[in-house]
Amino acid sequence: MNKIYPSAAAALQGIVRDGQLLAVGGFGLCGIPEALIDALRDSGVKGLTVISNNAGVDGFGLGKLLETRQIKRMISSYVGENKEFERQYLAGELELEFTPQGTLAEKLRAGGAGIPAFFTKTGVGTLVAEGKELREFDGETYVMERSLVPEVSLVKAWRADRSGNLQFRYTARNFNPAVAMAGRITVVEVEEIVETGAMVPDQIHLPGIYAHRLVLNAKPEKRIEKRTIREKAAA
Repeated sequence: MNKIYPSAAAALQGIVRDGQLLAVGGFGLCGIPEALIDALRDSGVKGLTVISNNAGVDGFGLGKLLETRQIKRMISSYVGENKEFERQYLAGELELEFTPQGTLAEKLRAGGAGIPAFFTKTGVGTLVAEGKELREFDGETYVMERSLVPEVSLVKAWRADRSGNLQFRYTARNFNPAVAMAGRITVVEVEEIVETGAMVPDQIHLPGIYAHRLVLNAKPEKRIEKRTIREKAAA
C-alpha cells in the first residue's frame, strides 16, 4: 500500500469536508503541520471543529484558518497568542471549548486507545465540570471526560519510512503522537522519507499503523512565536 502523496493538497483530497471534527498536532508553533494547514485552507472547507492545544498566531498556523473563517469551533487549552481568535470569540463568531492541557492530551490518547471516557480530578468544582457526570472514588470527587476521535488528524513528524513508521524530533513530538493515534484517518507531514527498514526499531516513536497518508515537506518554515534574547552583560 502506497502511503506517500505528491503534495499536501493531494493528501487531503477526498477526506476533508465541511463541518468535520479535525485534530491538529503541535504546541504553539512547534511541530505544526504547516503544509497541511495551508492545504486545508486552500481546500475551502468550512464549519470545522478543530482540536488543537493552541490556535496558531495571527497569519500563521491555524491563524490562517481563522482569518478565512473556516473554523466554527475550537477545542483547545491555550489561545492567548491570537488576536483574531480573541476578536471572533468575544464577538460571538467563534465557539470555544476550553480544556485543561493534560485532560486534552488524555482525551486524545484515550480516543486512540479505544477508551470512550475516563475520570479525572482536574476541573472538579470549576466551569470545566459543568454539565458533566461526577463520581466519587475513595472519598474523592472526579469528573467524567469523553475521549476525542477526530475524523481526520493532521500531524507533523520529522522522519517516516514508506510504511508510515514515524520519528519525532525533540519538543516537536508534543501532541503529535496522541493526535495521530486518535484520528480515524491520519495525514502526516514529514521532513524526510526513508525506505522501510532504514530506521532501527528504537528510532520509531509511533508505528505505521497510525499513519494513513504521508506528504514530504523538506523545508518547513518553523516560525518561532516569540524570540527572547538576554542582554549581554556589561564588561
